[in-house]
Amino acid sequence: MSIKLRLSIMMFLQYAIWGSWYVTVGNYMSAIGMSSTIHWAYTVSPIAAIISPFFLGMVADRFFATEKVLGVLHLIGGVSILFAPFVAEGSFASPTFFIFLLLIHMLSYMPTVGLTNSLAFSHLDYQEKDFPMIRVFGTIGWIVAGIFVSKILGADETSLPLKVAGIASIIMGIFSLTLPHTPPPAKEKKPSFREIIGIDAIKKLSNRPFIVFMVSSFLISIPLAVYYAYAPVFVNSSGIENPAFVMSFGQMSEVLFILIMPLLFPILGVKKMLLTGMGAWALRYLLFAAGAEDAVVWMILSGVILHGICYDFFFVAGFIYVDKTASVEIRGQAQGFIILATYGFGMLIGSQIAGLLFNNIITGSSLLEWQNFWIIPAVFAIAVMLFFGFMFNEPKNSKVNSN
Repeated sequence: MSIKLRLSIMMFLQYAIWGSWYVTVGNYMSAIGMSSTIHWAYTVSPIAAIISPFFLGMVADRFFATEKVLGVLHLIGGVSILFAPFVAEGSFASPTFFIFLLLIHMLSYMPTVGLTNSLAFSHLDYQEKDFPMIRVFGTIGWIVAGIFVSKILGADETSLPLKVAGIASIIMGIFSLTLPHTPPPAKEKKPSFREIIGIDAIKKLSNRPFIVFMVSSFLISIPLAVYYAYAPVFVNSSGIENPAFVMSFGQMSEVLFILIMPLLFPILGVKKMLLTGMGAWALRYLLFAAGAEDAVVWMILSGVILHGICYDFFFVAGFIYVDKTASVEIRGQAQGFIILATYGFGMLIGSQIAGLLFNNIITGSSLLEWQNFWIIPAVFAIAVMLFFGFMFNEPKNSKVNSN
């Protein structure tokens, strides 16, 4: 089996694990009487995103071969999520223990996102050309997982997706041990706390445009968390069948828009690309709000499909902006800081705010409640977009053309 094929399978399994349960868990928790704690299931991911850089920098990158760390972490994560349903239902049901097992799973899983990327880069000769073609299999894995658990199994409100994720994680753990040997990349290097969280990088990039970009990225991640946690619940409440399958339309559009981004970047420039992404966030929530009361299917589906523009035009474009702005020696730190600020602290705060909104607005008595729910992140996204539009002004001689 060729290295590229093995890396493609690795990416497919990596994201099929996440895609198996992440979209369905809210509807499952609603079905078993845990709706008030849904936001905690979506808080464990940002907690893990905050902790994982320290694990990667202090342990994984220095002492152990990457493929072995991948194997062990996926086995631990697989066992924990496989047992999660057993403490969610029955006479011994415990929401706290259920969330705890999800936390163990994500603490094991989140470091593997960076590890799979670094392992792939280590074995590709033409990284800029080959890596996107390898990474797209991760998105395909997420899509296939959503189709399998929702459209084929019809298991959106059951524990089956968690069990599928557990089995897939164990398979990935075993498969990881067959991947090419990849020695620890920083075996002779002693990393510092400042380096891991990106303080040195931020000091070197402390100009107004970058600070505005960082603040905007952090803020826009707050309504992002609302979407991840409650859009599947909203789709299900609207009477649309197979909600996880429907949510996979967002990943399908993500694949499409990431392919056309290279064509649009020279035309729009970074500022207009980022503004388009933020505008798509606001439009998505407005469509959800407008379609909520009468369950207007085309509006709800349009909001889901906008995920491709929301994610690619802001986050992917943002990663490119950081890569072009930062010097070679601090690019890794700068990218790590962006992830820490967005998927870590931004989504951590967003998940808690989302839970507060849901538990105070949604009683289940009327779809009109969802209209009131979605208006709030829509207004927030519009405010962030206006802030970025007025405050971000990239110099004309920058490496990244802001047009």
